[in-house]
Amino acid sequence: MFPRKLISGFALLSLGLLLMFVAACSSSVDNRSANTTNTNANANLTTTPAATRSAPKAKLNINTASQADFLGNIPNLGNRMVHEFEEYRPYKSILQFRKEIGKYVDQAQVAEYEKYIFVPIDINQSDALTLQQIPGLDANEAQELIAGRPYASPDAFLAKLADKISAAELNIAKTYLAQ
Repeated sequence: MFPRKLISGFALLSLGLLLMFVAACSSSVDNRSANTTNTNANANLTTTPAATRSAPKAKLNINTASQADFLGNIPNLGNRMVHEFEEYRPYKSILQFRKEIGKYVDQAQVAEYEKYIFVPIDINQSDALTLQQIPGLDANEAQELIAGRPYASPDAFLAKLADKISAAELNIAKTYLAQ
């Protein structure tokens, strides 16, 4: 029915298109698997659905975390976003993080990233939203802490903060303070 040349040409054309399609798809895949320094963590991230994972207990300091820290602890984060995280260092406020990273992803994704990172808190300079990274601290309490400035030391700040949050939350807050 069909000439052999026509069938062979069609088969070659189909094979060529299939190879081009596979190449195009593989180039858009998250390049996290190319990172050889964190292969085991990446394998866990790709096999566990995001909805079943929860945020790590200890958040990452956005200003000091390494590429391996980011890739190993933040689900679905690729090398490109790690580069963006690192490019704008040092972050002075959570608003700066939201603005800069919001250039690349939507607000929902920025909020998702915030579950895993924190911007270090300067006890005498941080804005209310940056202070509100502290678990259990609301907007009014953040404003009260701002009104009590300047604090002579981190201990003075933590003493004031202790009146507003639980002991467990206070322990987390200690790790968020800028050094």
